[in-house]
Amino acid sequence: MRLLRRPLRRLRRWLVLGLLALVGALALSLLVLRVLPPPTTPYILSEARRLGSVEREWVPMERIAPVMARAAVAAEDADFCEHWGLDLDAIRAALEAGGSRGGSTISQQVIKNVYLWQDRSWLRKGIEAAITPVSEAIWPKRRILEIYLNVAEMGEGVFGVEAAARHWFGVSAADLTPVQAARLAAILPSPRTRDPANPTEALRARARSILSGAATIEADGRAACFEQG
Repeated sequence: MRLLRRPLRRLRRWLVLGLLALVGALALSLLVLRVLPPPTTPYILSEARRLGSVEREWVPMERIAPVMARAAVAAEDADFCEHWGLDLDAIRAALEAGGSRGGSTISQQVIKNVYLWQDRSWLRKGIEAAITPVSEAIWPKRRILEIYLNVAEMGEGVFGVEAAARHWFGVSAADLTPVQAARLAAILPSPRTRDPANPTEALRARARSILSGAATIEADGRAACFEQG
């Protein structure tokens, strides 16, 4: 037994040291990404390998039409400014639906897109839920949304609003009209199967709803956290 205890203690020590190193690396990465854009993401790399290339161009929030930011929040996470990364009501509703509906905030989606893989496993969701509040403590809301708008998939092989604006409408992200912004936000849940340039009536209706929601969060102050600065 004594012979076994020593290797076990050594193993535990290495596991603890490994975990601490992982946590430290994550914290350092979050600090770096507070000021620098992520060079790529696991999913973007995967799609680049699959397709041969992808369309992507990072732009700061100052070069994104404000209505695009509001439309994305209205579409994906209307209470973005009011939570700390996790929306417990949405998570509860998703669990009650048996996991068939999403409960992820924009903050969670950013962590998934930047650091993790794309499946719906409970392991991935657990890691995502653990990292998200830490990212909220390090990144301002405006930064979280800036990263989201630059890494979100908005068409097959199209990532971020600048590439999407040029791909679908032939304009820059700064020059998106309210209708164009709402249509881009409307394709976010299924970017490979929806066409914002030639929208179906259902997509048009969804875009109108998003545009109304974007106006609402601007009026009631729920856009303040990312429109300041």
